[in-house]
Amino acid sequence: MYDKPLLINYNQLHTLWLKWLNQPETAHFDRWLKQEAAGWRKRFRETMPLELGSAMQHALRFRQLACALELIHERGLDQDWESWVQNWNPEQAESLSRNNFWFWIQRRSYSQWYIPKDWQAGSRKTTVDDTAAWVRKNPESPLAYIWFGIDASLASAIDRRAELSGWNDKQRQEFMRMQQSRPPLWLRPATGQDAKALCDELKAAGVEVNLNKRGLCATGGFGVQQTDAYKEGRVEVQDYASQQIAAAVDAQGGEKIWDACAGAGGKTLAIADVMSGKGAVVATDLKEFKLAELKKRAKRASIANIRTFVWDGEAPLRLPKEIARQKGFDKVLIDAPCTATGTWRRNPDARSRLSEAYLQELTGLQQQLLNHASEAVRAGGRLIYATCSWLAEENEDAVEAFLKNHTDFSLESSQLLGAPDVDSDTMFVAIMKRES
Repeated sequence: MYDKPLLINYNQLHTLWLKWLNQPETAHFDRWLKQEAAGWRKRFRETMPLELGSAMQHALRFRQLACALELIHERGLDQDWESWVQNWNPEQAESLSRNNFWFWIQRRSYSQWYIPKDWQAGSRKTTVDDTAAWVRKNPESPLAYIWFGIDASLASAIDRRAELSGWNDKQRQEFMRMQQSRPPLWLRPATGQDAKALCDELKAAGVEVNLNKRGLCATGGFGVQQTDAYKEGRVEVQDYASQQIAAAVDAQGGEKIWDACAGAGGKTLAIADVMSGKGAVVATDLKEFKLAELKKRAKRASIANIRTFVWDGEAPLRLPKEIARQKGFDKVLIDAPCTATGTWRRNPDARSRLSEAYLQELTGLQQQLLNHASEAVRAGGRLIYATCSWLAEENEDAVEAFLKNHTDFSLESSQLLGAPDVDSDTMFVAIMKRES
């Protein structure tokens, strides 16, 4: 089970975990962890072990499972798991002892942490193996969802996704299995860059990176953002599914394109990069600090055909003069705010923010953005709608609702991107044409 030196212990894990539990509900795990890493560096004059951050993610994924394993250890696998799930709450994980909690997380995540010498696991060692065997025989049980770090209440949502995407049983199981781990860091070579040469360069710089038929991805080692290739704008960090959304825009030189919810601009850069400086990309977002980051990234990548300004989505966009002259954009991309279920593999803390009320709020916002942004599409142009969610309510249902109220648009295509077919995030994209 363990073939590398033990780096961290249960006391370190629990101390950091308790700090996270004391954060407000609005806290974002990644931002908080960066702050903790900075504090660690200041206190100890060394870098926080990467395994600590990874351990926190495992705990976020499997804390419900830790409670289930404790119950199995005490009373066996023959339980009413549906009722147990309905009555479970995160506070129950806090009632477990430090050693019990982290032992269950360690065994489930196959991690290598130092187990306290004064604590004996005893028969607990076989509990996880027995549970794994039981889950394989009972894949529809709520316990099977918990095993993969999935809220069992999402079973019907996964069933619907499988039906809409035409998944067979193997693909459905693969999708569930993927939820238990973090995907690799996908990289996008700038236009004109040779992926093989970049791969060799990054490897020489100490990045653990490989090139496959899907593209370039990093799994560890020296940080990509510290390499010359990144600093010089020759490679960008962008998930595979996100790259496919940008590719779906099918940007052509000379076109006028609007990225309505640009954020920090990963898709904006990918769209502008293939236009060879011809045409223009307008990038807007509600938050100005994200657009400031986009400007920095565009400058680093030597991309000059991007304009940015704030748009709050509360009303149709006031078209720039050159866009008004051609009566709208050739293409409008709405990468809409969503539940981000498709990025839960990277951000397991986001699972706790999903609720029916939150979903309803977002689906309303998505329709608002579609309604306002669609007015900026010229006749014969394309409206591209995307999310980083796999929930049908935010994807196929959202597109259907929009088209029902906008008969001048028609659906050309829609598809789910990334996992389970590729080891990446899961995203959705639909392309709609405005009739001439």
